[in-house]
Amino acid sequence: MVSRAVAAARAHGFGKSCRPEQGRLLQALAAGAQGVIGETGTGCGVGLAWLASGARAGVRLVSVELDPDRARVAAEVFADVPEVEILTGDWRRIEERAPYDLLVLDGGGNAKRAGDTPAEPARLLRPGGRIVIDDFTPATGWPPLLDGEVDHPRLHWLEHPDLHAVELPLAKDLATLVGTRRRGGAATGHAPRGA
Repeated sequence: MVSRAVAAARAHGFGKSCRPEQGRLLQALAAGAQGVIGETGTGCGVGLAWLASGARAGVRLVSVELDPDRARVAAEVFADVPEVEILTGDWRRIEERAPYDLLVLDGGGNAKRAGDTPAEPARLLRPGGRIVIDDFTPATGWPPLLDGEVDHPRLHWLEHPDLHAVELPLAKDLATLVGTRRRGGAATGHAPRGA
């Protein structure tokens, strides 16, 4: 499935596909889901293929892609996988199928771009559900910096009151944030967690 998605991405000139280091993490996290997995930013379906390859039988996967052509390509990749649903539109469509056991914010809702409203873990995740935000450069200190400035999107997730979050370095130039929704509401006074 991953090979098929990679081939489709290459054929359509989509070079921003999920890296294998990230894909293996998604595959492992998907194995723990029991109900629904969500993703924003389908692209041509490479990350979704990693998720689907790790998901247990009966787990549903929902992905939202803004670009209709990429959504069509991804739908073709998963045409024979009934557990996968590709939605076209703004990332907020992911809310239609909430709550999730696992939610990957790659194409919106991650607060990494100006004007991108961050997703709300308490609304989108089941208690104990996990959220993934990828494509960071590994932090080397606290507070984490990006181009010499405080990396506010990274801090948003690492210090989010509804999450226990950690940064996982996956390669010399790649880190991912993984957060677990707190059970029983947000805690107060927790210490920041860095890399």
